[in-house]
Amino acid sequence: MAILLPLLVAVLIGAGVYLVLSRALIRLIIGLSMIAYGANLSILLAGAGTAQDAPPLLNTQGPYNDPLPQALILTAIVIGFGTTALLLVLSVRAYQATRTDHVQELVERLDPLEAPDAYADPERPSVSPEVGPDVEGTR
Repeated sequence: MAILLPLLVAVLIGAGVYLVLSRALIRLIIGLSMIAYGANLSILLAGAGTAQDAPPLLNTQGPYNDPLPQALILTAIVIGFGTTALLLVLSVRAYQATRTDHVQELVERLDPLEAPDAYADPERPSVSPEVGPDVEGTR
């Protein structure tokens, strides 16, 4: 059991890094979640070996575990859940806008410097940053 949990941390983080290096957006989100879960498990393992004889300021017998790593992990789980939900909503919206989940295609389609005419409105006058908008009577 002593080698199983660190091995599980290594598998979670390794699989998460592999998925983050993938080019699909959903795999990227799942990989980030797996890395976060591996980090949470490693914090739990680091805090589990600190059992002491008695809690501070109490005269009870028996070992106890420090509750601080567990509180940190609980907070990290809640924050990770919120972050994952936000990333999933953003990825669904990006897929609806571009009809692709490939990360490189998303960058090419959404980057205004790469394709300036892709989202240009033909009825709106162009604004040049050097000259400014065409407004009569400003001089």
